Amino acid sequence: MARILIIEDDQDFREMLRMTLEDAGHEVEDAADGAEGCKRYGQGQHDLVITDIIMPGKEGVETIIALRKMDPGARIIAISGGGPSRTNYLQHAKKLGADEVLAKPFQRHQLLDLIGGVLARGRQ
Repeated sequence: MARILIIEDDQDFREMLRMTLEDAGHEVEDAADGAEGCKRYGQGQHDLVITDIIMPGKEGVETIIALRKMDPGARIIAISGGGPSRTNYLQHAKKLGADEVLAKPFQRHQLLDLIGGVLARGRQ
């Protein structure tokens, strides 16, 4: 399966994502914020990044821009539960380089289907 980097500041949600992805057969690495996530991405080979949008420090849109500079072919899914503005955040993330976006809360199958679709497309 794929090697996936999760960038998510909420520890409980990050762990839930990790368990979901590992149960589906993926290898998972995680980071608590965008700065750590960019560092980990630069240190390894990842097939996909899942990043939250609203995080302290280096937030998700900044992270997406940085990842695109590091690797224009990076495959990125942006997620957000940012309340009433989450649609705007996700649309902005898509315009700035996320391959796909997903609003929290979401079902396990929605995430896994989205991951499968992004991975099937290959690198940009």
